[in-house]
Formats: sequence, structure tokens, C-alpha cells
Amino acid sequence: MLSAVRAVLRRELVKIFRQKSRLLSSLVRPLIWLFVIGGGVGSIMDGDTIARYQQFLVPGVLGMTLLFGAMLSALTTVYDKESGVMRMMIVAPMPAYGMVVCKMLASALAGLVQVGMLCLVLLVLGFLSIADLVSPLFIFALVTTAIACAGLGMITAAVSESLDNFAAIMNFVIFPVFFLSGALYPVSGLPGVLSVVSRLNPFSYAVDLLKHALAGPGVAADFTMILDIAVLAGFALLALLFSSWRFGRESTQRTLISSLTGSRR
Repeated sequence: MLSAVRAVLRRELVKIFRQKSRLLSSLVRPLIWLFVIGGGVGSIMDGDTIARYQQFLVPGVLGMTLLFGAMLSALTTVYDKESGVMRMMIVAPMPAYGMVVCKMLASALAGLVQVGMLCLVLLVLGFLSIADLVSPLFIFALVTTAIACAGLGMITAAVSESLDNFAAIMNFVIFPVFFLSGALYPVSGLPGVLSVVSRLNPFSYAVDLLKHALAGPGVAADFTMILDIAVLAGFALLALLFSSWRFGRESTQRTLISSLTGSRR
């Protein structure tokens, strides 16, 4: 099991560092949100609100980086499904859930590599401090968020039949999940249906946990830390169970079809 995990993680890391444009976009996208959206929205407010709103956005852009990084990493899972690599991994001599665990850890690692680079940029720009970067709570929040985002990516990959199908589903999932998460505004201030949907969104609790880790002027959490951790752990477990069941069923069906086709010949 450990050797399988190491092999998948090594494969994912090699892919990340070979795709320079992917690493660059993981830095550019959150910075655009931080300075363009943060500056634009903050400009319609009074006083020093621009700086305060940009500081409020920091947990959100960190969560965004982990979300996009994990979702794009899950794209390789769909490619593996189409090429047959996933089928070979599922029938390998390890527990059925082992492959899904390996893939989730690889996606989480991909997101952590990208968010680590962003943290260094935010440190230089003054949005984070050395104390933030070495805080156990901040590191725990990043890792927990990365695993939850990897779980969301695995669910999306599990229900996608092709690369084109994954792209459509990803766009349908990723933007509502991000916009209704409290990354851009406090969940506690949302009205009616928006508040309910945001509270049902597991990514809201990921952003909120990052807010707890970076609590300061302009950054206030909406939920308790215990609730954030419980929701994220529960979601990651459900994602693991669902993805294991889905991939296992697909593998069984394809094996059965192949055996029937072979017997007819």
C-alpha cells in the first residue's frame, strides 16, 4: 500500500513541475482576485476598507488555489479512466479503496504545492507573516482543506465519463462551490436561500477554517472550528466511500463486458 502511495505521489509531482503553465496560473489566478476584485469592490467602500477587504480575501484565495489545484489534478484521474490505467490500478493487489486514497493524496499534494508557492508570494506582499506560515493551525487548515478539495475532485472524476464531460461538470461545480462559500463575503450576512446553500456547501467550512487560522483585523469566522473540522472530515470520508464504490463498480462492469466479449469470440 505504501509503495503504491509513493508511486502515485511521485507521478503527480513530476506532472506538476513539468507543467510550468499550470504552476504559473495557480499564482496568477488568486492574485487577480486579490488585487482586481479586492481593489474594485473595496473601492466602493469608505476609508481603509480596500486594505481590510483584501485581507479578508486572503483565506478565500488560499482556498481557491487548493480547490482549483485539486480539481485540475483530478483531471488526470479521468484521463487514466479513458486510457485504462485506472482499471489496472483498481485490480492491483491492494484494497479497493487504496487507489482512491492514493489519488486523493496526490490531488491534495498538488494543491499544497501550489498554495505553498502562493503563500511565499503573499508573504513578500505583506498579506501573510512568518508567524502565519509556521503556525500549526494554519498548516493544519491548509492540509485539511486540500484533502476536502481532493475529495470533491474525486467525486467529479468518478461521475465523469470523458475528459469533455469532466470539463463541463467541473465548471458547473467549481464556481458555485467557490462563490457560495464565504470566500468573498461573510456567510452570516447572506439572506434566505443563499445562506442555506452556503451552509450546505462543504467548501464554506474549509474557507472558514482558514479564517480561524488567520484571524485578525478584517478576518472573522462564521462557524466554530470544531464544526469546520467535523464537516470537512465527514465530507472527505463520504467522498472516499462514494468514489471507491463508483470506480469499483465501473471496473467490475468493464471486466464483465470484456470477459463476455472474449467468450463470444
